[in-house]
Amino acid sequence: MKDGPTSISPKTVVGRALGNVLNPDAASLRPGSKGGVGTALTDTPIPTAPSSPQIPAQRSTPTSGAGIPKIRATTLDIPGLTRSKVSPDGRIPQRDLGSKLVIVMVGLPARGKSYITKKMARYLNWLQHDTRIFNVGERRRLAASGMPFPSMLHLRERYQSSLNHQHFADLVRNISGGDLNQPSSLEASEALPPPVVPPAQIFVNSQVAQIPETQNEPAMRSSPPNEEAAPRSYLLDDDLSRASEMMDQSATFFDPSNTRAVLIRELVALATLDQLLDYILEEGGSVGILDATNSTVERRKTVMQHIRQRAGPELGVLFLESRCIDPTVLESNMRLKLSGPDYKDQDPIEALEDFRKRVALYEKSYEPLGEFEDQNNIAYVQMIDVGRKVVAHQTNGFLSSQVVYYLLNFNLSPRQIWITRHGESIDNQLGRIGGNSELSENGHRYAKALTRFIDEQRRKWEDYQEQKARTSHFPPLPGDSTPPNPAYGPRDRPRHFCVWSSMMARAIQTVQYFNEDDYDLKQMRMLDELYAGKMEGMTYEEIRERFPTEYNNRKKEKLHYRYPDGGEGYLDVINRLRAVIIEVERMTDHVLLVSHRSVARVLLAYFLGLNRDEVANLDVPLGVLYMLDPKPYGVEFKAYRYNPDQDWFDYIPDFKLRQTTCTHQ
Repeated sequence: MKDGPTSISPKTVVGRALGNVLNPDAASLRPGSKGGVGTALTDTPIPTAPSSPQIPAQRSTPTSGAGIPKIRATTLDIPGLTRSKVSPDGRIPQRDLGSKLVIVMVGLPARGKSYITKKMARYLNWLQHDTRIFNVGERRRLAASGMPFPSMLHLRERYQSSLNHQHFADLVRNISGGDLNQPSSLEASEALPPPVVPPAQIFVNSQVAQIPETQNEPAMRSSPPNEEAAPRSYLLDDDLSRASEMMDQSATFFDPSNTRAVLIRELVALATLDQLLDYILEEGGSVGILDATNSTVERRKTVMQHIRQRAGPELGVLFLESRCIDPTVLESNMRLKLSGPDYKDQDPIEALEDFRKRVALYEKSYEPLGEFEDQNNIAYVQMIDVGRKVVAHQTNGFLSSQVVYYLLNFNLSPRQIWITRHGESIDNQLGRIGGNSELSENGHRYAKALTRFIDEQRRKWEDYQEQKARTSHFPPLPGDSTPPNPAYGPRDRPRHFCVWSSMMARAIQTVQYFNEDDYDLKQMRMLDELYAGKMEGMTYEEIRERFPTEYNNRKKEKLHYRYPDGGEGYLDVINRLRAVIIEVERMTDHVLLVSHRSVARVLLAYFLGLNRDEVANLDVPLGVLYMLDPKPYGVEFKAYRYNPDQDWFDYIPDFKLRQTTCTHQ
């Protein structure tokens, strides 16, 4: 390409497009808890095995004698529970693509796709499977808000092989304003000599930007009517930026006849998928979730073709469709959309009307999962009304089965989840870890106050729900402050209240004052404190003096440290809490979990989507009660501290979890 003030190299095009436009927040690509999703609580932040010939970027694939690429046997990999030569820590080896998974979301807007993806990512990361969400809408908003994006030349060079000939040629022809009586789509595509783009037009603010083709290189220019245009670069930097700034993203942006918007959405969707595949193939990711509508068979074919071209036949792909049949659920979802980035700070009546128009445009071409996927043995899951009904087809593989198992236990029922440590024990007074001592006098006072406080909070919650029911209607009435709450739990009686404790004496005694006629009491060994092996009953000072190497090793890498001689580590606690988490997600009743420091840390890490670096050192002191209230948009989190002078619990406003200063605990 010639140098000049308006020229730009293909490398720069790629860099600007995929760096600036399609990566709205670089921090989202680093480990962290952005968006409440969290990162995997893994043994090590880097892959455990070198890249394998199985990775498509290295085509020297081993063969199985007859020249056929060898497909590796793959099975479950769980940090803390499995290990092998290529994966000593139990993580999915980089070479085992068959154990990895791409989840492709499908569904119309306001069907709960983003809610589902965030919960799935939070769960899979908590299980130590590195998972990341790639949201096409976030990148689309950025690309259409004035940021530069690749030209048609770059679109052809990078993505023509992924778009089938007919679809690509139609896209080029529509954007060029070409005559529909021109040769067929396939002929048009074959007639385009790579890498040159044919003469085309791009509509910018209802004006036409001509794209002439010269003998040496294509040039791009912008021509308002009756005015000669000057040569331009491959990026319509100024014109497209100005056009994008004026190009709102109301319902008209999603009209199939809006050719420029079609180009942006097609480009962003494929480039976002490329970022996902980079994460899976090159960055050690285990699960990538493509959060987009993917509402037509044509789009899903394109996605599948692009995945197979880059990753080969081994990488697992699962399509996940969210559908809403219940009008109450749909209305609630639509109203929640008004607080999202597309409609924030807009008039709610106008915003809701515009959003309904957007959905109607999608509905015209929407093709649900079903016949095509059945005929082609494509794995998929359909969720009806966010978990009321689940249909699974050809879901093979460990990660896919974990996803389906988790989805089967979704519900939107309003309820409260309470977490606290046991009351003070005798061993707490002495500074000893583990053991099975009983409560101290202070511990019994805490247990009695906890019972009275939960009694009162339960009554307040029922009163609030009755009041909310009186001010929520379907269809909504003017003045309704909240959308209808889509719940399939009991509506003709108060919620049950479960109280679960560990099987250790200090936890059992903490819940002994609850009336079993009013509360469902149960003891669970899964909630027991982390077992310290031969160090049970010792103080941290004694451990430091008698076992200095173990003390220092644990202090350096507490998350994946395991106490010797049959002791446990945090990864063991995570794995034995799986059943508890699934049951809490499934149930529609309130629950109070009375446990211990390590267990409380791991439970809070799940519900709040914490970074793995935060978990093992969370400050979770005695005497603090945590409340989590699941909402359609996330989890509402509150904390209360026991006040011994008042023998009651004080609400802590704006409470945030922090790291403890006592790193040995």
